[in-house]
Amino acid sequence: MTNNQIVDRETWLQARLTLLEQEKAFTRARDELSEARRRLPWVRVEQDYTFDSEAGVETLADLFAGRSQLVVQHFMYAPGWQEGCKSCSFWADNLSGALPHLAARDVTLVAVSQAPWVDFAGFKERMGWRVHWVSSASGQFSHDYHVWYTPEQIAAGDTFYNYRDGFHYGEHSPGFSVFVKGEDGAVYHTYSCYARGLDMLNGAYHVLDMVPKGRDEQDLPANMAWLHLHDSYPA
Repeated sequence: MTNNQIVDRETWLQARLTLLEQEKAFTRARDELSEARRRLPWVRVEQDYTFDSEAGVETLADLFAGRSQLVVQHFMYAPGWQEGCKSCSFWADNLSGALPHLAARDVTLVAVSQAPWVDFAGFKERMGWRVHWVSSASGQFSHDYHVWYTPEQIAAGDTFYNYRDGFHYGEHSPGFSVFVKGEDGAVYHTYSCYARGLDMLNGAYHVLDMVPKGRDEQDLPANMAWLHLHDSYPA
């Protein structure tokens, strides 16, 4: 923790008002950025992607569940894993309670992983998540949206992650993608984000950003080395 100056209430208030102006400027800049994001052009999805789930085989259009907007969490869960990625789980914890609110605004949120559905069904139950979670193992969806690579691709440097050639976090990487159903009934890809672009979707991190110690990760061997699954923290 930094050695913050100790002051009287009036001095604190003046410092807080100065920061408030910075916060307001940031909020306005964020609003402008969000509007620019919504103005991005769309790409029609031509591939017939299918997914396996407890409901059987579903198409990408099926995942919308009757709504016009779809957000996909690319959840890192490889075939044979006994547990999901801790960081993806951290994000899923933050989003699970938002599902009814998103649905009220015409948005469906689903998780997609490369592992077969039977591999992560028990983990989903353990975590208590209500999100619809499907497997992309039968097709190229996770590959086409740049979150899954074969060992051969990695060895050849033939990867593309966070809009950089040759970059990756391994065979599986985290991300979010957004799709919309147009008035013509077609599905369009509108947005994807990866790496630090995922920060905005984690409310717990933003709470940590408000406290004196912040995220307190600067002395760790990796940013999220402190992280556990929510049922696995020491007492």
